[in-house]
Amino acid sequence: MRWQTVRQFLWGEVPSSKLEQRLLLKLDWFILSYCCFMYFTNYLDRANVNNAYVSGMKQELNMQGNDFNKINTIFTCGYIVGMIPNNLMLQVVPPRLWFPSMQIVWGVLTFCSSTVHNVQQLYAIRFFQGISEASTFVGTHYILGSWYKSGELGKRSGIFTSSGLAGTLFSGVLQAAVYQHLGGVGGRSGWRWLFIIDGVITLPIALYGFLVFPDVPSTTRAFYLSEEERALSQDRLDSDVVHHSLSWDLAKRVLSRWRWYGCSLLFAISGETESFGSNNLMGQWLSAIGGYTVEQVDYYPSGVTAFGIASTLVCATWTDYTRARWPVLVYMCFCCTVAAICILVWSSPTGLKFFAYYFAGASYAGQATTFAWANQICADDYQERAIVLASMNMWNNAVNAWWPLLFYPATDAPRFKRGMIAMICTCAATLGVTWLVWYLEQREQRLAKRKAAKHGMREASPNPVEIDKPLKDE
Repeated sequence: MRWQTVRQFLWGEVPSSKLEQRLLLKLDWFILSYCCFMYFTNYLDRANVNNAYVSGMKQELNMQGNDFNKINTIFTCGYIVGMIPNNLMLQVVPPRLWFPSMQIVWGVLTFCSSTVHNVQQLYAIRFFQGISEASTFVGTHYILGSWYKSGELGKRSGIFTSSGLAGTLFSGVLQAAVYQHLGGVGGRSGWRWLFIIDGVITLPIALYGFLVFPDVPSTTRAFYLSEEERALSQDRLDSDVVHHSLSWDLAKRVLSRWRWYGCSLLFAISGETESFGSNNLMGQWLSAIGGYTVEQVDYYPSGVTAFGIASTLVCATWTDYTRARWPVLVYMCFCCTVAAICILVWSSPTGLKFFAYYFAGASYAGQATTFAWANQICADDYQERAIVLASMNMWNNAVNAWWPLLFYPATDAPRFKRGMIAMICTCAATLGVTWLVWYLEQREQRLAKRKAAKHGMREASPNPVEIDKPLKDE
C-alpha cells in the first residue's frame, strides 16, 4: 500500500492491470520521447534568438532601438496565425505526419537564419517559423489529453513543458560554447553557428517522429501496440466522450459554453508572467549594467530556467496526486510578485536581484498545469478540446505580440520599471481569473451530477408508485 501511494504521487494514477501498465510504459516511451525532443528543439530555436542577440547578432546586423522586440513580435504574429489551423489539421492529417513535417519546415528555416545579412530578412524567417512552430505546443497537449487520464495528465504535461525549458537552458550553455570554440570558423560568427547546430539537431528528431509517433487512440496503427492495447487505449478514456463530425456545429458548441472564454482568458493573462524568461530580462539586465563577459551573460540566466523546470515538475507531480490545479497558479503569482518587488526597488543589492530573477522562474510552472486543467475540463469533447487548447495559446500570444513592446522594451534595460509594475498587476488579475475558472468548473460538475442523478432515477424507477406497492399473494 505504501509503495502504491509513492508510485501514485510520483507518476500519477496507478494502472489497474498489467495490460494497462504495459500500455502506459509504451506511451510514455514513444509519445513523451518524441514530443519532448520536438519541443526541446522548438524552444532551443526561440532561445537561440535571445542568446544570439546578446552574443554579437545585434552589432553584426546593426540592430537599433526595439528591433529585438520586433523580432519576437513578428514571430508571435506567425504563431497566432498558425495556432488554430495547426490544431484542426490534427483532425484531418495524421499527427505522425503533421508534427514531423512542421518540424522539418522550421528546421530548414533555422538553417536560413544563419545566412541573414540584415534584420529585415530575419523578420520574414521568424514569421514563417512562428506558423510552423505553432503546431507543437497546443498540438501536443491535445495528444496528451487524448491518451492519458486526468490523474496521469499533470505529470506528463509537466515533463513535456520542462523539455522546452531544457531547450532554453541548453541554449545558453550551447551559445557560450559556440562563442568560445566556433566563433570565426569558416568565416562565420558564433551566433550563426548556433543556428546551424540547432538545425542539425532538429531534422533527425523529425525522422524519429515519422517512425514512432502513434497518432490518437481511435486511429493508431503503431507497430509497438497490440490490438488488445489499442482497444484498451480507447476504452479507458472514451466512456463519456461525445464524438462529432467536423462541421460548423463545432463553433456553436464552443461559443455557447463557458470553457472557451474562461480557459482562454486564464492563459491570456497568466501566460504573461513568463515575461521574465521569454524576453530574457536577466540577460538584458546583465548586458546593460556591464561588468560581465559574453559567456556570463549567456550562462547566468540559465538559473531562471533551472528553477522553472524544478517548479514545473514538483507542481505537476503534486496536482496529479491531489487533482487540484488552481494552487499552482497561486504559487506562481506569489513568486512573481515577490520577484517584481525586489527588482522594482532598484536600490536593492545585486545579489537580491539575482535571487529575484531566479525565483521568477516559478512562472513556468503554471503553463503545464493550466493546459492539463483545460484538458480535464474539456475531456468530454475532442473537437472542443482542440479548439480551446489552441485558443488559449492563441490569445496569450495575441497579448504577447504587443505586451513586451509596451512593458519590456529593450530600451528600458536594465530597470524595466514599467514591466515590474505590470507584472504585479498581472499576478493579481491571474488570481481573479483562476478563482472564476475554478468556480465555473465546480458549478458545471454539480449540474452534471444532478442531471445524471435525475436521469438515473427516471431509468431505474419509471413508475415509483407501482414499485412501492406490496406484492400480491399468489
